[in-house]
Amino acid sequence: MGYFRENIEKAEGYEPGFQPKDSNVVKLNTNENPYPPSPNVAMVLSEISPEQLRRYPDPTGSVFRQAAAEVNGVEPDYIMCCNGGDELLRMAFQAFCDENRPVAYPVPSYTLYPVLAKLQNCKAIEFPFDNEFNLPAKLAGSGAALTIVCNPNAPSGSFINVSELASLADEITGVLLIDEAYVDFAEKNCIALVRDFDNVIILRSMSKGYSLAGIRFGYAIAQPALIKDLGKLKDSYNVDAVAITVAAEAIRDQDYLRKTVEKIKAERKRLTEQLRGLGFDVPLSSSNFVLAKCKTGGAAEIYKKLTRRSIFVRYFTCTGLEDKLRITIGTTEQNDKLLSALKEIVKD
Repeated sequence: MGYFRENIEKAEGYEPGFQPKDSNVVKLNTNENPYPPSPNVAMVLSEISPEQLRRYPDPTGSVFRQAAAEVNGVEPDYIMCCNGGDELLRMAFQAFCDENRPVAYPVPSYTLYPVLAKLQNCKAIEFPFDNEFNLPAKLAGSGAALTIVCNPNAPSGSFINVSELASLADEITGVLLIDEAYVDFAEKNCIALVRDFDNVIILRSMSKGYSLAGIRFGYAIAQPALIKDLGKLKDSYNVDAVAITVAAEAIRDQDYLRKTVEKIKAERKRLTEQLRGLGFDVPLSSSNFVLAKCKTGGAAEIYKKLTRRSIFVRYFTCTGLEDKLRITIGTTEQNDKLLSALKEIVKD
C-alpha cells in the first residue's frame, strides 16, 4: 500500500496463543491461571459505580501504586502502572532504542521482543541460550542500549540466579529490563536490584499469579528517575478505573496468592513427573508452565493430535523449539485429561 513506514510493512506482528471460542476445552496454551482471582476482586467489582465509569481514571493509578509498593518493599514512586506488561516493553523500546541503539536478549525467549525491535526499527542482538538455559556470557558485552532478560524465562521456565543478573546490571552500559511476568511461581525475585542499580527496570504482571489476564494490568519497578522519564511515553490514562481498583485489591490479598501458587506448584511437580514417565524430557520449571521435549521428535504432530481432542497447548516453530511443547499448568482435572490423551498418542 505504501502508507506505512518500510519497517512496519515488512514486520510480522506478534501472534498470540489461540483463543478457542468454545469454553468446553482444555486450554493450556496461554499460561493463564486456572483458578479464579481473589474473592475480594469479585467484591470490589460488585461495588463499581457508574460514576467511576463516567470520569477519567487516576492517571497514575495511585491506589495500586501504594498497594504494590507495600507488597514489594519500595516507595510508590518506584512503581508505574501499565496496560499489561507488554505496554512497558513497548515503552522501553521507544525510550531506549532506535536505528543506532540496539536491543539485546537471549533466545529462545518471549517472541514479542523481536517484533517490538522491528517496529522500532532497531537492531536486535540475539544470544542463544545453551541447552541448560544459562545466561549467555557474551550478553554483557553487546553494547546494547537495552538488554532484556525474561526471568523465569518463557518458554523454558528456567531461572537465572539473582547474583548473575546483578553482575550483568553492573557490567552493561545501558538499561537492564528484567521481565518477571512469571516470577510469582519462582522461589526468588530481583526486586533488590532496583535499590542497588539505577539502570534496572523490573516488569511485573497481574495476569499470571493473580488471575487477572482479562483486565490487562502490569507494572514497572525502578528507581524514581527512570519511572518519571518512562512516564513520558505512556498514554495519558493508560489503565482504566476498573482495572486499577481490581488490581489493587488483588495484590493486597497475598494470602490468596500464596495458596493459589502452591496449588500450581504441586501440579507442576506432578505433571513434570508424569510427562517424564511418558518419555518426554521436562526440565524443572520456575513458572506456571513446563517445556516438554519430545525425545522421538514429532512435537508438531502431537500438538495437532491434542488439538483434535480439544486440548490446546503451545507449539513454536522457531529455532530451538521445534521438538518441544509448552504446556500451561492447569487444574488437576485438566492435567489428567492432557495426560490421558498423551498416553494414547504416544502409543500410536
